[in-house]
Amino acid sequence: MTEPTTKSPPRPLGPTELLGLLIEVGEQVTSTLDLDELMKRIAELVGRVIDYQIFAILLLNEKTQELSVRSSAGHPEDVVKNLRIKVGEGIVGRAALEKRSILVNDVRRDPSYIESVPAVKSELAVPLILKNRVIGVMDLEADAPDYFTDQHVNLLEMLASRIAMAIENARLYNRTLRQARTLQLLNEISRELSSVLVLNDLLRRIGTLSKRLVDYHRFSIMLADPATQTFNAVMTIRQDERLPDNTSVKFGQGIIGAAADLRQTVVVPDVRRDSRYLMTNPETRSEMAVPLIYRDRVIGVIDLESPQLNYFTEQHVRIYSTLAPQIAIAIENARLYERVLKSEARLERDLDRAREIQMLLMPGVAPNLPRLEIAVRFEPARELGGDLYDFLTYGPDRFVLAIGDVSGKGTPAALYGALASGILRSYASQRPAPRDLFRALNARLLERKIEGHFITLAYAVWEPKSRRLRLANSGMPLPILVRRGGCRPIHAEGVPLGLLEQADYQETVVELQPGDVLALFSDGLVEAMSPSYEEFGMRRLENVLRQNARRSVEEIANAVLAEIAKYERGRPRRDDQTLLVARVR
Repeated sequence: MTEPTTKSPPRPLGPTELLGLLIEVGEQVTSTLDLDELMKRIAELVGRVIDYQIFAILLLNEKTQELSVRSSAGHPEDVVKNLRIKVGEGIVGRAALEKRSILVNDVRRDPSYIESVPAVKSELAVPLILKNRVIGVMDLEADAPDYFTDQHVNLLEMLASRIAMAIENARLYNRTLRQARTLQLLNEISRELSSVLVLNDLLRRIGTLSKRLVDYHRFSIMLADPATQTFNAVMTIRQDERLPDNTSVKFGQGIIGAAADLRQTVVVPDVRRDSRYLMTNPETRSEMAVPLIYRDRVIGVIDLESPQLNYFTEQHVRIYSTLAPQIAIAIENARLYERVLKSEARLERDLDRAREIQMLLMPGVAPNLPRLEIAVRFEPARELGGDLYDFLTYGPDRFVLAIGDVSGKGTPAALYGALASGILRSYASQRPAPRDLFRALNARLLERKIEGHFITLAYAVWEPKSRRLRLANSGMPLPILVRRGGCRPIHAEGVPLGLLEQADYQETVVELQPGDVLALFSDGLVEAMSPSYEEFGMRRLENVLRQNARRSVEEIANAVLAEIAKYERGRPRRDDQTLLVARVR
């Protein structure tokens, strides 16, 4: 093996040259905040005055009290990557511990020397000190003994304070820049997490976005199951690949259980030295577990693993201390959303069934009554309607047409309407006059009074032989009679049922003629609203009835609802719409 060429020490610098060098070093190292560029400049400046074979700047990790190579010239790549020197060990470690330069003219005679390159014969280590705090060591090595001189020591000590300040400024700038980028990234992640409501999609996004913050090897989300007292893996990613995972950890066990019990992030630099570690992945060397806390309750744990020792840093802890509460809220929101979806699906099924039952409670088709053609339409504003209609028989010679409107909408109105309809049918078997039925129905509803609920009802008894219609009305819109091209309302008024105890009701008798068209309807028709917030009104309804009076009752009913739908222009119905059209044969 050929020995390296031995070089003679360079000549000493004169005072003018030394001053010029110090000025240039000050300018060069303070003119950049890029740490890599700074390290390159330092190596070049030192190389101009000391013809070293090996040069390195090692920076101190204050937490682990270890020095690692940040910049190097002449060291093998594996040394640069793996070399860790404890403070106090070797020549470099002694310089850091004693806060003074260490010059060894022949390393073969120094038992503390740590060999990194076999050809080295002499070494000079100069601590980089800022405000009495060691931040690193500048280390020079040569392949000849007695290579470095006292002037080299003095020169590097003069440069060291400037270099230390420049390195610290660059590191501070890099930290500030990194923190700004991290905060921006955390903000982006927070916005993105808050927009995902499907739990599986959310978990996948958490894993993907976390990779942008911490370059993990393995990432798992473990959700708590109070019933089984376990944390169960619901999503695991190894590098960029999502894996099926059935891992389950009992409450209080392992590093995951410890993080949950302590309610704080647990960082394990070397899992082999931690008795709490449960080996599930042979490659793991370091681990970080972050509890997910929502409303003072641990709902899960985020677990990150790395095959490198001491991988997770204080920066990682700070990042997840900020992100974990937002992840917990996002997970709970997604789980709540899933529960709501399930509840809505169940409610939708219940409403579908209730809608079927409601339609069964009302006649499916209009009956074919003597001397009377009938068409009926029922359009609820919601899944269930508060309107009702019915056809009853008063024996062989009289028949009842009834149409009503319960206060309110939806399920409560439908239930109240079903109650009123049941009572109405129970009284109908006694064949009372309309005004008498109203008195009895009003009394029964007041016995079962429900705050804020009442019903308006138009109740007409049809006598085919005489073509008489006996009509009572408790608050419904006045029925419209179309005869020989003209329209007029039938005046029959009264107080809504279930509202007042001392209420009396009128009864009106109408003599109908062949060809007459009678319309009974709820206020949802005349109160239908246009996009400009104008009601459809009685006048428009009368016009539609008059214009279509010669058509069949089915066509008349269809024409009325089509005209109202056209008027609304796609706006949701404000109220239930019920229409009963009858023509005298």
